[in-house]
Amino acid sequence: MARRKASAVAQEDTKPLLEKGSTRKRLSNADDEDHATKRVRGGIEERTDYARWRMRDDHGRHTWCYLEDDDALKQWPQTYADKYYLGLPLDLPELPKAKSPLDAVRNGLEFFEKLQLPSGHWGCEYGGPMFLLPCVVLAWYATKTPIPWYYATEIKNYLFARAHPEDGGWGLHIEGETSVFGTTLNYTVLRLVGVDADHPKMVKARATLHKMGGATHSPHWAKWWLAVLGVADWDIVNPVPPELWLLPDVVPFAPWRWWIHIRQVFLPMSYLWSRRWRAEETETIRSLRKELFVEDWDKIDWAGNRNTINPRDNYHPKSWLLNLINWFLANIWKPYFRVKPLSDKAEAWAMKLIEMENENTDCLDLATVSGPMNLVCLYAHGGPDTYAVRRHKERANEFLWVNKEGLLANGTNGVQCWDTAFAIQTVMDAGLTEDPRWRPMLLKALEFLDDQQIRENVKDQDKCYRQQRKGAWAFSNKDQGYAVSDCISEALKSVIILQKTPGFPTLIDDQRIFDAIDTLLTYQNPNGSCSSYEPPRAGPWMEMLNAAEVFGRIMVEYEYPECTTAVVTALSLFHKHWPDYRPKEIERFINRAVAWIKTNQLPHGGWYGSWGICFTYATMFALESLASIGETYENSTHARRGCDFLISKQREDGGWSEHYKACETGEYVEHPTGSQVVMTSWALIGLMKANYPDRARLRKGIKLLMERQQPNGEWLQEAIEGVFNKSCMISYPNYKFTFTMKALGMFARKYPDDTVL
Repeated sequence: MARRKASAVAQEDTKPLLEKGSTRKRLSNADDEDHATKRVRGGIEERTDYARWRMRDDHGRHTWCYLEDDDALKQWPQTYADKYYLGLPLDLPELPKAKSPLDAVRNGLEFFEKLQLPSGHWGCEYGGPMFLLPCVVLAWYATKTPIPWYYATEIKNYLFARAHPEDGGWGLHIEGETSVFGTTLNYTVLRLVGVDADHPKMVKARATLHKMGGATHSPHWAKWWLAVLGVADWDIVNPVPPELWLLPDVVPFAPWRWWIHIRQVFLPMSYLWSRRWRAEETETIRSLRKELFVEDWDKIDWAGNRNTINPRDNYHPKSWLLNLINWFLANIWKPYFRVKPLSDKAEAWAMKLIEMENENTDCLDLATVSGPMNLVCLYAHGGPDTYAVRRHKERANEFLWVNKEGLLANGTNGVQCWDTAFAIQTVMDAGLTEDPRWRPMLLKALEFLDDQQIRENVKDQDKCYRQQRKGAWAFSNKDQGYAVSDCISEALKSVIILQKTPGFPTLIDDQRIFDAIDTLLTYQNPNGSCSSYEPPRAGPWMEMLNAAEVFGRIMVEYEYPECTTAVVTALSLFHKHWPDYRPKEIERFINRAVAWIKTNQLPHGGWYGSWGICFTYATMFALESLASIGETYENSTHARRGCDFLISKQREDGGWSEHYKACETGEYVEHPTGSQVVMTSWALIGLMKANYPDRARLRKGIKLLMERQQPNGEWLQEAIEGVFNKSCMISYPNYKFTFTMKALGMFARKYPDDTVL
C-alpha cells in the first residue's frame, strides 16, 4: 500500500474508524454506516501526485488511472497527451518560426500529432456544464459505491477551482453566473466526498446559497436528486409519472416523440419518482438537511415549494399549461385516481426500456446525466450485485476526466469520432494529405474510423424508439452507439478523402459507404433541413411541457444549419465519387436542404448556431452549404449577406469574438476578453468558402492566428466554444487546433504566395 500523505484540506470529523484492508470506514453510530467514506485509503487530501495519472485508451474508451504502485509507474510512462491534458510541462523544443500560413499549419501539426492516442484518435476533456459531475457522485453515494481517495481529492480540487471567485458558488456551466442549481449540487458533492462543512470555501458557498433562498429554490433536476438522496422529501418534486410511457404512439405528446436526451432523462426520473425510492439515510444526509435549506427541515412545506425557483435559474419558466397539468397530477390524479396495477405496469415498462438501453450501449448509456440516473434505478430494482449495476459502475469512469484543475465529468464519454474527422479534414484543407510526413498519423486516424463505424442497427430498434444507424458514426465511439447526422457526415467525408488519396488503403468498402449514405438519407425533415439524432417527432409547441427550467429548446428535435450543412457536404462528396448510387434522391436532398438554409437566414445576414457559439459558428456552416451548390459572394445574395454579417463583426485586430450570451439572448454579443482564435477561424473559413474578395480582411484574421501560435506549435485555450439547449456551454478544446489549422490551410491554398507576416 502506498505511503499515506500527512495533510488533508478538509479533515473528517472525529468518528470511530474501522480499518479493513485498504478501506477505511467511518461509523456514526452502531447501526448507521456512512458509506461516503468507504474510500480506498480514506479521507481527502491536499492533492494527488500528477506524475501518477495516466489516461488509458482502449479502442476509443477513455479511463483515467492513478498509479499508486511504483513498479507500475515505471512500466507505464506518461505520454505527451497525458502531460498535456494534466497541464504538465511538455518540454518541447521551439519550432522554426512560421514564415507563412502553411508553415503555421505544419508547426501546428507537429504539436497536434503528439496528442494522437494509440488507437488513432484525438481525445480531450468535454466539460463545462457544472451539473454533470454531481450526477456521477450522487449516483455513487446512493448506490454505496466506494470513491477512491484520489478521485475524491481531485473532485474537491476541481470544484474549489471552479467556485465563483467572489461569491463562492457555482453556475450552470464554468463561465456562467452563480445559480442555485450549480451551488446546491456541487456543495452536496463536496460534502459527499468528505469536505467538512466548516471549511472556509463551504461556509462561503453555503452563505451564497442561503442568500438565493436555499435548496428549496432549486430547479426540477436538483430537487429530484435531493429527493433520491433523502436530503429533500419527494413531495417537493413535480410529478414525473412513468404512466406516460404507456401512452399509444399516436398521442402527440407521448415520450417517444421527445428529444432523445430529455426522454432518456425522464425515463429514470419517472421510475424513481413512482417508487419514491431514496438512498440509505446517513449522518452526512442528515447534516445536509440542515446545511442546504434556509428553513428548519422538519417545517418545510415540501409540496408548497414544488414550483419555487430562483429567478437566476429560471431560464425557461414553466408554462401555464404545465403548471396546470402538474397541479392536476399532484392534487387529483395521484391521491385519488392513480391505481397500483397501472403504476406497476408503467414501472416495469420503464425498467424494460432502461434494460434495452443497457443492452444497446453495454451499460454506458447515452450521456452523463441519464447514465448515472439509470445506475440508481438498477440498484433500486435489483440491488448492488446484479451484472448491470456492476457494469454501470465500471463504465461510469469513462465519463470522467482529469485536467490541471482536478477531476471533472464530460458531457458524454468523449468526442473521439467528431474530433478525429475534423483533424483529417484539416490536413486535407492544407493540401498535405499526400505529404509522406503526415501519412502515419492519417493512416492511424483512418483505422480508428474504420474500427468505429457502427455496423448494425439497434436491437429492437422500433421498440426502444431508436433511429436507423447502420453504417453510421457516433459523436464519441461505437460503444455509446448513438448516430448523429453531422457526426456521420464529417466522419464519412474524412474516410472518403483519405481512401481517395493515392497511397491510402481502402479499409471501408463500398457497401459500408453505401450503408452510411442510406442512413444519412433518413435524416431529412419535411422542410428540407436536418436535425441531430433523429428527425423531429413533435413540434416546438412541446416546449410548453418543458419542466427542466434551466434549458431552452430541449423537448423535441430542432432544425440546425450546422447539421444540415454537414449532411449536404457529405452527400456532395459522395456523389462526386459514386455518381450512380441513388443519384436522384441525393440531388433532391441537397437542393431541398440548401433551400432550407436560405430560409433560415436571419435579417442581419447570419445564422443562429445551436452547437457552437453562436452566429459565427452557424454562419460558417451555412456559407459552406451555399458554396456546395456554387453560390458564393459574387453570385448569391444569401452568401453576400452572410459574408457582410461576418465582416461587420470583425475587430480592429482582425479577429472575431463572440460571447456565450449570444446563445441565450439570440443577439450577437462581443466577448469581453477580445478576439478568440476559434471564432476567428470559423469566420475566416466561412468567408473563404464563399470566395469573399477582400484579401486584406482575410489576411488580418490569418495574421492574428499566426501571432497567437506558440513557439512549440500549439495554441492556448481561450473562452469556451460550444453550447447546447441555448443556455449551457460546453468545451471543445481541440477546436483551437483543428479549425485554426483549417483556416490557415485554406488561406495558404487560396493565396499560396501570400506570407502574411
